[in-house]
Amino acid sequence: MADSWANSRHRRDRRTGSDLHLDLDLGSTAGPGAPRPRAALLAALRDAVRTGRLAPGTRLPSSRTLAADLGLARNTVAGAYAELVAEGWLSARQGSGTRVADRAAPAPPRRPAARTRAERPSRLSLARDRHGQQRPAHDLRTGAPDVSAFPRSAWLTSARRALTEAPAGAFSHGDLRGAGQLRQALADYLARARGVRADPDRIVICAGFAQGIALLARAVPGDIAVEEYGLPFHRELLEQTSRPRTRPLPVDSHGARTQLLDTEEQFTGVRAVLLTPAHQYPLGAPLHPDRRAAVVDWAGRSGGLVLEDDYDGEFRYDREPVGALQGLDPDRVVYLGTASKALAPALRLGWMVLPEHLVDAVLAAKTPAEWTTGALDQLTLADFLERGAYDRHVRAMRQRYRVRRDRLVGRLAARVPEVCATGIAAGLHALLRLPPGTTEADALRALHRAGVALDPLSAFRHPAAPAQPPPDPAMVVGYGTPPEHAYTAALEALCGALARGCQPSVPRPLGSVS
Repeated sequence: MADSWANSRHRRDRRTGSDLHLDLDLGSTAGPGAPRPRAALLAALRDAVRTGRLAPGTRLPSSRTLAADLGLARNTVAGAYAELVAEGWLSARQGSGTRVADRAAPAPPRRPAARTRAERPSRLSLARDRHGQQRPAHDLRTGAPDVSAFPRSAWLTSARRALTEAPAGAFSHGDLRGAGQLRQALADYLARARGVRADPDRIVICAGFAQGIALLARAVPGDIAVEEYGLPFHRELLEQTSRPRTRPLPVDSHGARTQLLDTEEQFTGVRAVLLTPAHQYPLGAPLHPDRRAAVVDWAGRSGGLVLEDDYDGEFRYDREPVGALQGLDPDRVVYLGTASKALAPALRLGWMVLPEHLVDAVLAAKTPAEWTTGALDQLTLADFLERGAYDRHVRAMRQRYRVRRDRLVGRLAARVPEVCATGIAAGLHALLRLPPGTTEADALRALHRAGVALDPLSAFRHPAAPAQPPPDPAMVVGYGTPPEHAYTAALEALCGALARGCQPSVPRPLGSVS
């Protein structure tokens, strides 16, 4: 075989350097003004360092390797390296090869300053008002767990086991539904812990809840009823995916008023309803048993679907856990869960337990970019579940969040008793109802001055919900978000700001836990 760049014996030197792309302007070798190879190489290397393409400390290929790659004499490359070392562009030490010298890096091109998290469209809402604040000193917004508590060691153990034991086929494209080992582990866990009636063949793994509802919106076109209070991001995603209208379903202290699906004209023709039955987001109430039965009956009569968002069903503190709605009718309820609250949002692992008749439609709705989710993360989570590490972590975090919840309620009672904390029997957030005479704008101004970021209840209300009666002013606080070491300071700042910003006209008792 002819010796070429691809199979050159000199490629063995690659272990002592990196591939290096250089464009040598050699012009026509016959022309009298053509630059010599050494001059062209010097110019190309200086330009690569000057523009920052070769950063300080970057190790260059050996002279033998670069000469073979560029088709130059080795002495030409060695001479160019030596000249650039003498000029200060490169450095050379015995045993460490030739590197770009530690000189001042070139100034990056001017570009608009990146917006901070506080200024970016939030993960909760593209239209959320951040009051122009920079990164807050105390972030008490909802939507994330305490990611500093991620079980790194236990996860690493499962990752090693998954990588070691994975069959060769796991590194191929895989099943559109997801890794079979994870689907089996989830079927066992969800049946035991959440009362879900799940067959592995009816589970589809997705890249988080967002991808799940996007797939469902494409597979089941038509208008969708959503709770009057909920994540704006979910409404926007549904409407952008398949252009259905989302119709607001009123919510009260017993959860969504599902009986209205049968009696109110505005819900005629609705194909599906999206609910948070275990812990209404963000008001915090579980769906009343009569309303659970009513929505399942509606789905059976109308041929509709119930989309159950079980976003934090594992974190229940004061009462027995509320079982999944899906257990009442697996043929009409789609169960959606994720690892985002129990583990970390960055894993991008979610799952749907589908009615059998819907599986093929959901898989057909996947675009090529959505065909599979990272197989190794799936296998790691499967092992994490099978070893009981997931249960142990959830129990530990349940206790941690319960202590945080109790500290929040206790500090509010001591310092701002006129602020009523509700919706606290479960989950990672609470609703802080403001006293009469205090507006959300008043509270937000005081919180902003104290460097505390959280969201007003009005930010979660459906824009098409009736304007009257106006909702009571309240703030939604995510007590699960801050890392443990920052929680005390965040709590003190929160209570201090509320004490200054809430000037009630009539005293208001703390109220009962719901």
